[in-house]
Formats: sequence, C-alpha cells, structure tokens
Amino acid sequence: MKRLWGKGLLALLLKSAAATAVVAVASTVSITAQAATMTEDLVQSYAAAMKSSANNKSINQVAGLVSDDALISLSRKGKSTSLDKDAYLKLLQNSWNDTSNYRYDISVDNVVITGNQAKANVTTNESWVKDSRNVSFVTTSRVTLTLSTGNAVLLRAVSQVAIN
Repeated sequence: MKRLWGKGLLALLLKSAAATAVVAVASTVSITAQAATMTEDLVQSYAAAMKSSANNKSINQVAGLVSDDALISLSRKGKSTSLDKDAYLKLLQNSWNDTSNYRYDISVDNVVITGNQAKANVTTNESWVKDSRNVSFVTTSRVTLTLSTGNAVLLRAVSQVAIN
C-alpha cells in the first residue's frame, strides 16, 4: 500500500508539474503575443520621436525609426522615385547639411491597426532656409509602421510632395 501511495503521489506531482509547465508556457506565449501588438500609442510615440529626431538633425535617431527593409516612394509633379533606408537617410542628411533653420512637424490620422502593423495617413511639414530663401515642403503619405523591439518603425511610405 505504501508503495502504491508513493507512486500515486509521485504521479500526481508529475502531472501537477506538467500542468504548471503548460500554464507557464501558455502565459509566456500570451505575454509575447500581447507585446507584439501594435497600438495607437506606439504610432503616436513614433510620430513624436520622428519630430524630435528630425528637429535635432539626429540621423542616428531617425535611422532607428526606419526599418532596415523600408521602402519610401515619393511623387511630385508626375515624377516618382523609390528610396530604401540608406538612400532616404543620405537624402535627409544632405538636405540638413545644405540648409539652415530646419523645422519639422508631423501629424498622424486615420490609423488602422492589424496585428503588429499599423497603416496611417501622415502629413509632414518641413521648412528651412537655403541660399537665403525660405523653402517649405508638405508631404502627405500613407505609411505602414511595423513593430521592432517593441517600438513602431517605418516600413513603407507612399508619399506626395508639394513644395511651397
């Protein structure tokens, strides 16, 4: 009898430990899944970080807000071009180097979230002085943001540029 009871207790403990392990794994998967969900707050945090990074002319901070797989399509007056992350950052850096009094503002609306991505309408207003002339750009874009290390980063942008 003692042997059966001992084996029964051992079996019960093993089953209990196995059930606890399954619950622990399920909880971990649940937490991981929750962490991998895009939110409106992450989209707004992306916009605030991009505004701050651009106004500080911090190419490294902007680089951290753009996915390595990013594709940015720009159109103006019927002409289009597509830029990868490196080309976008180079264009931005060259613009900053050639101008003074750079200012950047961004607004986001019409956010649609699906899993770890968000699509949104983004309007950016950029202004600067070049060759003693004030220049301003307004860019309207439909962007896709994706999660990377818990933050929203730019994955795709289809943009229309207007120079004022």
